[in-house]
Amino acid sequence: MGLYIVKRVLLSVPLLLAVSFLTFVFIHLSPMDPAEVILHAQGVPKITEELIMQTKAELGMDRPFLVQYFHWMAACLQVDFGNSYVTGKPVWSLLGPAFLNTLKLTLVSTIAIILLSIGLGIICAWREGRMLDRSVRGVSFFLTSMPSYWLGALMIWFFAVKLNLLPTSGMNSYQSYILPVVLITVNYAGIYFRIVRSSVLSNLNEDYVLYGRACGLSEKTVMLHIVRNSLQVAVSVFCMAVPIILGSTVVIENIFAWPGLGTLSVNSILSRDFPVIQAYVLILAAAFVFFNTASDILNAALNPRLRNDL
Repeated sequence: MGLYIVKRVLLSVPLLLAVSFLTFVFIHLSPMDPAEVILHAQGVPKITEELIMQTKAELGMDRPFLVQYFHWMAACLQVDFGNSYVTGKPVWSLLGPAFLNTLKLTLVSTIAIILLSIGLGIICAWREGRMLDRSVRGVSFFLTSMPSYWLGALMIWFFAVKLNLLPTSGMNSYQSYILPVVLITVNYAGIYFRIVRSSVLSNLNEDYVLYGRACGLSEKTVMLHIVRNSLQVAVSVFCMAVPIILGSTVVIENIFAWPGLGTLSVNSILSRDFPVIQAYVLILAAAFVFFNTASDILNAALNPRLRNDL
């Protein structure tokens, strides 16, 4: 198992390097010159070619492309993403608090999604074709088909404006988590519970279930074996739920004015704050690679046959 983990981790390194290189390339393909963006942010009234060249020389932008990339990567490995073009502050001083705020929202939402998906998936599989199963699936199809911004606006109008029960913005108390967490959970639990349900249904028809019942095992014991085997399929889905939610909170954070990565990324894109955008993309890519690797390792731990795939 240890050798498998080492191989899987080593395989993720080239992928991270490729993502970092593409991030650096795409930023440099922008029609706006970074030096000009910096001068605009500093409020320079008249931007001349001499000022642009001087700014490039000060920031090392006049060096060869690959030299700039390796210098940037070496700094990123030390958690130094440079300074913001707009505020002049270190990028990590802006990303750090925003990342923690988004991570809190992501983790709470992920826990709610996993618990709800597993619970509904098992119940609906156990009651396949009955009223409960059909009702839950119908409601999930209806809710997941709604655009998140529209459903979020409805929730704000009903719970905050109409009933005056919950706050609509910020993260001042635990109540601030309720609306965004519910919205994220509604968007994803309706998808993930169907995966769990399908996995449980496929295991219900396996020979080991018939054999266990024939041997006189209690229904509770049989169900525990079914759930354990079914969740092996769901491990990958639930592991990838964290980076997916982490990267898809842009709309929800802007709806509820949540001071996280989504809000920061939108503001950075509008102001062309390239260092912040680069760091944001790199962090999300690293999260996807990390959780994908963790998913493979967990699956290999649950199913030893997968260790021979590398």
